[in-house]
Amino acid sequence: MKRFHCCRIVIIAVITSGLFSITAVEAQERSPSESKESASVQAQAPVSLKVAFATICRDVVNREAVDSGTSFQASVGKLCCFTDIIGAQTYTEITHVWYYGDTVRARVTLEVNSPRWRTYSSKLILPHEIGEWHVEVLVPEGNRLMLIPFAISP
Repeated sequence: MKRFHCCRIVIIAVITSGLFSITAVEAQERSPSESKESASVQAQAPVSLKVAFATICRDVVNREAVDSGTSFQASVGKLCCFTDIIGAQTYTEITHVWYYGDTVRARVTLEVNSPRWRTYSSKLILPHEIGEWHVEVLVPEGNRLMLIPFAISP
């Protein structure tokens, strides 16, 4: 098997609304047989996503959770479910499913674009929605990565 160990830089130029930007992307050259082998291995490799950190919080600023907790007042207004996802080898998605008791109140699909990806969803909490809540973090196949419980009190 013949292997090539050199790299090249591909320049991508984009003109949008009169603005011009250049992006440099490193591309690794491979022999045709190596490219086919890599593609088949990547296609067969399962995505092993994990939640490094997750919390319910009042806001997200600069990709960090702000005012995290497990209990909030009914007057809170909006809450966020912040997740730090690790292990993605290619583009994938996760889903945040917000439950009030046993009732699904929201389902939000979020992109995961790198091996470490911080993302969040938010939900408006109505003043009468007092009680137990939780958010399930799901992978595309529907398997649960994590359950994050919290409560809304009067």
